[in-house]
Amino acid sequence: MSESKNPADSPESATQTQPSNSWPSATTSLFLILILPVITATLIYQLDSFDPAPLPYHELTRRLTRRAPAHNPRMLRGSERVGFGVLRGPEDVAYHSGSGLIYTGCEDGWLKRVKLNDSENPEFVVESWVNTGGRPLGLAFGLHNEVVVADADEGLLNVTSEGEVKLLTDEAEGVKFGITDGVDVAVDGTIYFTDASYKYNLKHFVWDFLEGRPYGRFMSYDSATKQTTVLVRDLYFANGVVVSPDQSHVIFCETPMRRCRKYYVQGDKKGSVETFIDQLPGLPDNIRYDGEGHYWIALSMAPTLAWDLAVRYPFIRKVMGIMEKYTGRPNVEKNGGVLAVDLDGNLISHYYDPGLSLVSSVIKIGNQIFCGSIFHPYMLRLNIQQYPTMAVA
Repeated sequence: MSESKNPADSPESATQTQPSNSWPSATTSLFLILILPVITATLIYQLDSFDPAPLPYHELTRRLTRRAPAHNPRMLRGSERVGFGVLRGPEDVAYHSGSGLIYTGCEDGWLKRVKLNDSENPEFVVESWVNTGGRPLGLAFGLHNEVVVADADEGLLNVTSEGEVKLLTDEAEGVKFGITDGVDVAVDGTIYFTDASYKYNLKHFVWDFLEGRPYGRFMSYDSATKQTTVLVRDLYFANGVVVSPDQSHVIFCETPMRRCRKYYVQGDKKGSVETFIDQLPGLPDNIRYDGEGHYWIALSMAPTLAWDLAVRYPFIRKVMGIMEKYTGRPNVEKNGGVLAVDLDGNLISHYYDPGLSLVSSVIKIGNQIFCGSIFHPYMLRLNIQQYPTMAVA
């Protein structure tokens, strides 16, 4: 006689009636994957003390970005790397026509001299000349064959032709320079230069951009009286400097504002400031006059959507600052290059490349341009006669 079975006692029934644990497990996974990171990020954002300020966005959006009538959008094609591995971070480049040498300052503190090659000696010769003990940025030649150096760490320096280094000034109005940056010398010997940020040093310069407050200054140094004078204050990362060929004004760059301004040192407008050029197609660094009626401006990068949003909204810059601290900031730099403008600020030609960024200086020697970079371990050379810009329809 067979034994009767209760359906409720069958293994199948036990399986069917066993409580499911899938819902709590899924909830926990969802919390860990989605909700917890959001809560953590929110807490970090609220507790982080970094407080970016609104930038004067209206000054950046008065009209569309200017476009040059002629472009070379692939300037890396045909470019040559000069001093690869030897010139590390050649931020500014200056040409001494009398000796045929290019001077540049590198990240290891050395002022280096590069001998241009010729048909008999096709190789570039790089000489480590003088070490400033800091981080040389802007360079200019003085009236007595000396080199005036804007050293980010040390201040404004004078280097004699014999290689003797002397500090000229490292503070103004009782405030130390944070990043001594661009420099040029007028025919009367007056030295004009910038302190990009008196709050941040070069190692932390990105925080000046992210904070969005005007800590930059444009100044002069009188070699006779040894006096340092602040000419313009409250600038947004004051950068490159160039004295106009007629000596009537001095042009200086404000990098995040994508503009160059001019300060009059002679005439009826003496002491006043005007915009020389704005809405540039990139962020300006150094600027130089080529002796042929054109200024050449180094553009570290082109404005991007990410950059535009960061400029417009302080909270995005705060997020970028938090990323800079904990995970690393996303790389948004591209389409760096150089721009030629005439003496009235009209755009002439624009060289750039999607694979190029952090171009910090440019000089024109004959048919060639030489570009420095605060980041790359070389200078770029491009023959602009062989690789010219083309008219844009």
